[in-house]
Amino acid sequence: MDFNRRKFLQSTGALALSSAVLSGKAASLFKVIKHPVGVQLFTFFNVIDDDVKGTLTRVAGEGYSEIESAFSKKGGYYGLKPKAFKALANDAGLSWKSHHVLGAPFKLPAGAKMPTMPDGKPMVIPPMLNLQDNMQQLVDEAAEGGVRYLVCANSPTGTAAELKSTIAVLNKTGEAASKAGLIFAYHNHDMEFKALDDGTVPYDLLLSETAPAHVKMELDLAWAIKGGKDPVEMFKQHPGRFPLWHVKDLDASRENILPVGSGTIDFKPIFAAASTAGMRSFFVEHDMPKDAFASIHSSIQYINKNLNV
Repeated sequence: MDFNRRKFLQSTGALALSSAVLSGKAASLFKVIKHPVGVQLFTFFNVIDDDVKGTLTRVAGEGYSEIESAFSKKGGYYGLKPKAFKALANDAGLSWKSHHVLGAPFKLPAGAKMPTMPDGKPMVIPPMLNLQDNMQQLVDEAAEGGVRYLVCANSPTGTAAELKSTIAVLNKTGEAASKAGLIFAYHNHDMEFKALDDGTVPYDLLLSETAPAHVKMELDLAWAIKGGKDPVEMFKQHPGRFPLWHVKDLDASRENILPVGSGTIDFKPIFAAASTAGMRSFFVEHDMPKDAFASIHSSIQYINKNLNV
């Protein structure tokens, strides 16, 4: 194409766009694409096993398009094999992005009690696989299911010995996950921000002593804030390390979980820093809500109106 012809096409293209703007038709030429909103299925721990298909259908009906799975009372993937669960999610119009696993055998902290179910009885948890003892099986199953991310939901960090063991497990799993075509990440609570007796802050070591190429972070925004951290500053210090987020709200006491937008957390500056974080997916989560569907409805309404553009 000669210069004059190229210049003519560029000029006429600009004129056409200018005309559309002046005529109020520019909106038809562009779309504001919103980021997919995900939900962590632990939100439905009390109900999903009674009707997996129905739960996923209702989640999609609320406008969610991505999911992150967790353990269930039925074990495995809500009583299903990985490929069967993926098919069920896809049939509901959901993209299964991520799966949570434990880092070590489950045990309650000293003096702690199992959470109470709505009927007043303690929660009963089935035997669960963990990365310390079943790492390769968990990696292989996640790869079989076609998820993009495998996430360590938690792992002991309360002592120097526990922290050392957890870091070793994370690095080993990160390498195995990479070989399987997965991205591995660690999900925090607030405990990782509490200094040990020697002054070590576990989360600092989880960042510095795991390989960034193999171990990413799923930042639970609320737990990090409860732990005294500013997510935006964390993103600046470790850009690109946080491809996944958990999004929940907290009351003023920082003790009670609330639907997104109904508590005290200012999410706007956090979402504005999504590119610095390297965020690729975020999942709404509400641990043990009285009404899981009412909670996710409220959350996505707030997100779409105030955060997600």
